[in-house]
Amino acid sequence: MRPIDIAQLTYALSSWIVDTEALRWFQHVADGMTVTEVADIYGVSQPGVSRALSRVEQEAGTPLLQRSGRTLRLTLAGAAFKQHVDRLMVDLDDGIAAVEQLLDPGTGVVSLSYPLSLGTWFVPKLIRDFRVVRPRVRFRLQRSAVGEPGAISRLLATRAVDLEITTERVRGPGVQWRRVAIEPLLLAVPDDHHLAGATDVDLARVAGEPFIVRRAPSGMREKVLGLCAAAGFEPEIAYEVDDLPTVRGFVGAGLGVSVVPTVGAEATTQLGPVRFVPLRDEEARREIGIAWLAERRLLPAAESMRRYAVRWGATSDARA
Repeated sequence: MRPIDIAQLTYALSSWIVDTEALRWFQHVADGMTVTEVADIYGVSQPGVSRALSRVEQEAGTPLLQRSGRTLRLTLAGAAFKQHVDRLMVDLDDGIAAVEQLLDPGTGVVSLSYPLSLGTWFVPKLIRDFRVVRPRVRFRLQRSAVGEPGAISRLLATRAVDLEITTERVRGPGVQWRRVAIEPLLLAVPDDHHLAGATDVDLARVAGEPFIVRRAPSGMREKVLGLCAAAGFEPEIAYEVDDLPTVRGFVGAGLGVSVVPTVGAEATTQLGPVRFVPLRDEEARREIGIAWLAERRLLPAAESMRRYAVRWGATSDARA
């Protein structure tokens, strides 16, 4: 076998100055994320992301991105480059994981994304129970960025994660989805509201009252609007906010009512100045499921997690 020339190897490695993280950031921006969103997800500065993207372009030898308003869009060269980057990053991730799991089949890393509202109960319970049977499997967790209702997040679409927990049924080319749990929805009212002491209620009882809803795009917002329409009224939207904790805060301040998820089996009738009343409306629930891409072969740890999640939802107390 020909001996390795260390100096030549060092030069070859140093000539490629772009690191894999910079390529991941390029993927996200190319798929529509802003530099700010990428910086928030990875916990880095915006200038740091911008410099990394510049390094990618310098190495490619041509502009790959061009500014259009507040967003960056692919150039013709960028679109051609992106196809190869996608394949490269998937192969790299799978290769590293395959070697790790070959050395120790009981280990592995599962990359999982999920919406903020499931981070306080569903995801921790699922991982806790899974680690009872696979204690050495590690997780790389990311919060799903808000996308269009009914669609997977950019993280799963770009294969940045193996699996995604969703709060609704999702569809798309090559997307596979299985329901894991059903979470009831509740009417949230201030503690001095005339319905605060009710055991359950029809949503039509609050027709005409100001509503607090999530800002679009939001699956929860669409669910609330659909429930109101089924109940025979269009809600008077007083405030649009960015997350469910803020929804509850505005309700507690007496600024309106809302429909919110139970946040797990430990749903309570009261949280501070907010009362939660079960809804009698037939569709007052949301589906929690797990999604993956059919064309991507999951490595053993991720495949084990996928199978476990589906069984777990059917046999455990995952339902709220």
